[in-house]
Amino acid sequence: MSGGILYLIPAAIGDIKSGDQAPLVNATIPTATLSVLRGLATFAVEDAKSARAFLKAAGIRMPMQEVSIIEIGHAPGPQDLKPLIETLRTGRDIGLLSESGCPAVADPGALLVRMAHEASISVVPLVGPSSLLLALMASGLDGQRFAFTGYLPVKDPHRAKAIRDLEARSRTAHETQIAIETPFRNQALFEALTTTLQPATRLALAIDLTLPSANNRMKTVAAWRREPAPLLAKRQAVFLFLAA
Repeated sequence: MSGGILYLIPAAIGDIKSGDQAPLVNATIPTATLSVLRGLATFAVEDAKSARAFLKAAGIRMPMQEVSIIEIGHAPGPQDLKPLIETLRTGRDIGLLSESGCPAVADPGALLVRMAHEASISVVPLVGPSSLLLALMASGLDGQRFAFTGYLPVKDPHRAKAIRDLEARSRTAHETQIAIETPFRNQALFEALTTTLQPATRLALAIDLTLPSANNRMKTVAAWRREPAPLLAKRQAVFLFLAA
């Protein structure tokens, strides 16, 4: 290996764009990860605004005006990332920072990691919160076999078909299915799941993980249908289900 190190830095889960969020960061990000973060001067980030808020809350040592924050957006291409690889080649370390949770897992960054490997640059993942694993831990569903689907189709009939296909796969392989959605579409996805899934399928919700408002619940779809739907709009949520 040669050059600098690409550090993969998990961010706190939840909205840290406003207010004093240092207590949340210190409670959810390990000391060793914060120590590495505070020593870096260059970051590749999904969103510059949230990255600055997180870095301030994490207690970065350098004045923010001296920190280099390169926004790579949601779908960077090789040409967008090539300057970062060249920076790493010079021996300068870079922190890859997600907007929430772990970079390159349901977030941008995998291409930068791949390009770093191809350039024989060291890649070091750091410990921190992953909403997917935390949700799986709290679900009571099968943690031996699981699959992360990501975002389901937004509109029917494609969404309903995708849900039925995943339920069939879950039943055949005894495999927990994990999905996410943007906060403003959470309610619609929950309604689609409780409408489409079979009554005996177990459905778990992990809401606002690591935040004071966190709530983890698992019921059969039949049980979810018997009560008012939880309010999910503008909240971060992970959806998990396992067919009977």
